[in-house]
Amino acid sequence: MNSIKKIAVFILSNGRPNDVITYQTLKKHGYTGEIYIIVDDEDKTLREYKENYKDKIIVFSKKDYRSKFDMMDNFTGNKVIVYARNACYDIARKLGLDYFFEYEDDYVYLQYRWIQGGSLKAKKIKDLDKVLSLMVECLDETSAETIAFAQGGDFIGGAGSFKNNAFKRKAMNSFVFKVNQDPLKDTIFNGRMNDDVNTYLMKGKVGGLFFQIPNICLVQRETQSNSGGNTEVYKTFGTYAKSFYSVMAAPNCCKISLMGRINKRLHHQITWKNAVPRIIDEKYKKQ
Repeated sequence: MNSIKKIAVFILSNGRPNDVITYQTLKKHGYTGEIYIIVDDEDKTLREYKENYKDKIIVFSKKDYRSKFDMMDNFTGNKVIVYARNACYDIARKLGLDYFFEYEDDYVYLQYRWIQGGSLKAKKIKDLDKVLSLMVECLDETSAETIAFAQGGDFIGGAGSFKNNAFKRKAMNSFVFKVNQDPLKDTIFNGRMNDDVNTYLMKGKVGGLFFQIPNICLVQRETQSNSGGNTEVYKTFGTYAKSFYSVMAAPNCCKISLMGRINKRLHHQITWKNAVPRIIDEKYKKQ
């Protein structure tokens, strides 16, 4: 990793002390930098985390963050990832970091994606240090708030999914952030569920730049297939409720729709021309 800038990866985890897949995945793909696993003080498996990962475990208190974001509902319970997301900046400042990458704990594979001969190709990443350094460089050279990897669902449609797609105006699941010394400049995530979508929609409509790079893809376990994490709340409230948080966040551009070709499922659908400010061709400028 970059020898000047101080950088680390945070893996947000809950209830999976023996199944933090992302930890080994990062090493398998060539990452040699610092990794910390972020766990809350209410996790019943905290002792196991500490036994397995020793000084790589960082514990935060959910009570310290409840008033710093909007849960967007009046339900009870707090077993959701949004608390950990909003604790990361403070943790990064305490560690003296310049940048941090924020990942979930269920990544099984990282790959390059590109078009060749009209087909969508994939190849395992072996030099993840270089990839992450380039993402930091991109963040530095742009006014982006964060940059994210693509996910499997972004490639539905094969080669056609790359059309006009150098940067998507969204960032989900994986992030890189620059550490601010002023907490008022932190990116705050909102919503019990779909917090990443809620946030890029709420901030995007006022000019915030959230980008996704389509050439790097993360592959993770199927949602709700393993216990821990956000699985409990997804099973309790369902996919419709999960997606509807984003409708509440941006009803001007987001609705509930069916996703997929054969095994369709409810998902949020965004009309991007209504979601974020757009650049108008200079030919329309008044003289």
